[in-house]
Formats: sequence, C-alpha cells, structure tokens
Amino acid sequence: MLPFKNNILSWKVKAFTLSELLVVLVIIGILVLMALPVLMPLISRTRSIEAKQGLKHIYTLQKTYFYEFSRYSTDLEKVGFEQERLVTEGANGKANYRFEIISADAKTFHAKATAVVDFDGDGVYNVWEVDEDNNINEIVKD
Repeated sequence: MLPFKNNILSWKVKAFTLSELLVVLVIIGILVLMALPVLMPLISRTRSIEAKQGLKHIYTLQKTYFYEFSRYSTDLEKVGFEQERLVTEGANGKANYRFEIISADAKTFHAKATAVVDFDGDGVYNVWEVDEDNNINEIVKD
C-alpha cells in the first residue's frame, strides 16, 4: 500500500525538473561540438578506405583482363566491376565514391575514385588513383 498522507495532493514523486534536463542536454551538446573537429579527419580517413579497396579491386580485375586479352580495358563493365549505388542516388545508396577508368592501353591504365560527398564540408572532394603497378595515391585531400 502506498504511503498516503492526509491529503492525496501532497504526495510527490522524486524526478528531475525540465530545467535540469535542459542543462544536461546543453552540456552534452557543448561536449559534442568540442569533439567534432577532432573526429572529422578520422571520419574522412575511414571513408577513404572505401576508395582504396575499390581501386585495389579494379587493379585485380584489370590484371585478370590483361592476362586474358594482353591489354587493359577502358570499360569497368568489361573487367567485371560493378559500381554500387551512390549515397547521392537515393535511400538505398551506400557508396561514397564514384569509380572510373581514366585511360587504358596495351601497357598502362589509370583508374580514379572520386568522392560524391564532401566529408568535412570545405567544398573539396577526395580523389584517389591507381595505376598498372598498383600504386594507389591520394590526388586531392579532403
């Protein structure tokens, strides 16, 4: 049985007030804003792993194509690469980079991964390239 006093309206439940909750939310918001500049380069670096992995995959596919046809291909579909839907193409998009083959001939090829998202909001989009020797280089830093 609940401990009632003489007047039922005098019964109180211990809880936080709205102003106390708002102060806590403001403090959490300030801490997040302080941590965000430190975390942004880390986020950009982890997203660049997608570009590196995709370019390594293109390199492997190009080598396989080269062994079969004695030349590199300028067409991603011919080598067997399928571009995943980009995040800018709708709700089902997951890829942050657009892949393309810049040039290819009998001895060399260059492929490029260009970010479709500006990770740190400075207007510069990240670009990576790979060549026939599997040299993966960051061309434009974000």
